[in-house]
Amino acid sequence: MKIEERIAQLNKLREDAKAGGGSERIKAQHAKGKLTARERLDLLFDSGSFEEIDPFVTHRCTDFDMADARFLGDSVVGGFGKVNNRLVFAFSQDFTVFGGTISEAASAKICKVMDLAFNSRAPLVCILDSGGARIQEGADSLMACGNIFTRNTLYSGIIPQISVVAGPIAGSVAYSTAITDFVFMVKRIGQMCITGPNVIKEVTGESVTLEELGGAMVNATQSGNCHFVCETEEECFQQVRKLLSFLPQNYKEPPQVIDSSDDPNRTDEELLRIIPTTPTRPYDMRKVITKVVDNGDFMEVHQEFARNFVVGFARMGGQSVGILAHQPSHLAGVLDINASDKGARFARFCDCFNIPMVTFVDIPGYMPGADQEHKGIVRHGAKLLFAYAEATVPKVSVIIRKAYGGAYIAMGSKSLRGDICYAWPTAEIAVMGPGGAVNIVFHDDINKSENPEERKQQLIQEYLDKFTNPYVAASRGHIDDVIDPRETRPKIIKALEMLRDKEVVNPPKKHSNIPL
Repeated sequence: MKIEERIAQLNKLREDAKAGGGSERIKAQHAKGKLTARERLDLLFDSGSFEEIDPFVTHRCTDFDMADARFLGDSVVGGFGKVNNRLVFAFSQDFTVFGGTISEAASAKICKVMDLAFNSRAPLVCILDSGGARIQEGADSLMACGNIFTRNTLYSGIIPQISVVAGPIAGSVAYSTAITDFVFMVKRIGQMCITGPNVIKEVTGESVTLEELGGAMVNATQSGNCHFVCETEEECFQQVRKLLSFLPQNYKEPPQVIDSSDDPNRTDEELLRIIPTTPTRPYDMRKVITKVVDNGDFMEVHQEFARNFVVGFARMGGQSVGILAHQPSHLAGVLDINASDKGARFARFCDCFNIPMVTFVDIPGYMPGADQEHKGIVRHGAKLLFAYAEATVPKVSVIIRKAYGGAYIAMGSKSLRGDICYAWPTAEIAVMGPGGAVNIVFHDDINKSENPEERKQQLIQEYLDKFTNPYVAASRGHIDDVIDPRETRPKIIKALEMLRDKEVVNPPKKHSNIPL
């Protein structure tokens, strides 16, 4: 056979591989409002940069008449390319081939891409659209799924791993997303659950739709499994590209510093008017954040989950930072179980990948109540303390208003190795709020007085006079400086510049044991 004939054969095989499960199944995919595996990769990568790996792999199963049902590439497309002109690896499950199920061959392809990403120290994007483990392959398919989970785990904290749920994923495949760093879901077409509606109906008798069980909004608002919800696949991959722009390639690199058109010495008069004069009135902490970061650009993470706590990425002076903040407009910004989990997970990611943490504090305390106590607020709340104390990246905090009790300690305080802690003149730093403190400290005094309520109010005012300012804490060095709110941006940027070469090493150990 001549070389020209061999090349013609090669091109024919390539076209067969690109066809996936065939034109009819591609039409069915589009009819569901879904893109194909290859169309998704085109949206993720810079134009023309994607290089495919293993396009000719097929499964090796012969049971259930599978020997006569083979497709080049099997149920996944994988490879590497450039995103924002930086190396990124990705695999995209192909629902047109056996419903995107995981076979031994598909897993081998995925694992090869994961290993290359690890060895190249470059981010990995996992595009998921799968019916789970391939039933026809039995235990081999389960082993294949486990091989993926092992790599998700071992490579965690070494390279960023991002999951995109762009179709139904059920059973064992769903576990992989939970191990990765961030999960994107597309509304109406992305669903994620361990057991599907049919199994639930059979086992428990409960009737529930797939969307009710594991739709994007359910995972975003209730379980917290999803970090970003997108209306369309096009929007989703634009957001993935944006997220990657904030991140380094791996744990050994700092994030990119990008030239910013926003003056690092810029002050803002509006910061004087955001905080209400009445200390119990709510306000939106996002207004503070967007006034301080470069060009007001804040990419919020987990926006729909635990809304009393805000986390996300921004730049300050061109440098990527992780923002953590309380949200007084929701539950007064208290720390509850979900907020603690959300904050701890984000803080640990920032520490893994050398992203400085900037914290805005307005916290009345941990959420009180028997329900929170019985569900483990002590253990969950300790996760946040643990994450801040363990982190070695630069940590700068700004106390905006309330900073009470153990919740104050958790939020980048000096005692948890916070590097720089600023306070606005509106800051209140105390063990607890005035009412509770007075009731405990002056219980007998109040009860013995002729007018208990009048005495109580007098003591509350004395407490407020002493603690509704930051100067007692500042006099002891717990606060590094009390700053004019208008100067928050330049103060933080200068602190981050000072801390750029910070080097702290935790005690040697196999690994820590965070209170999961």
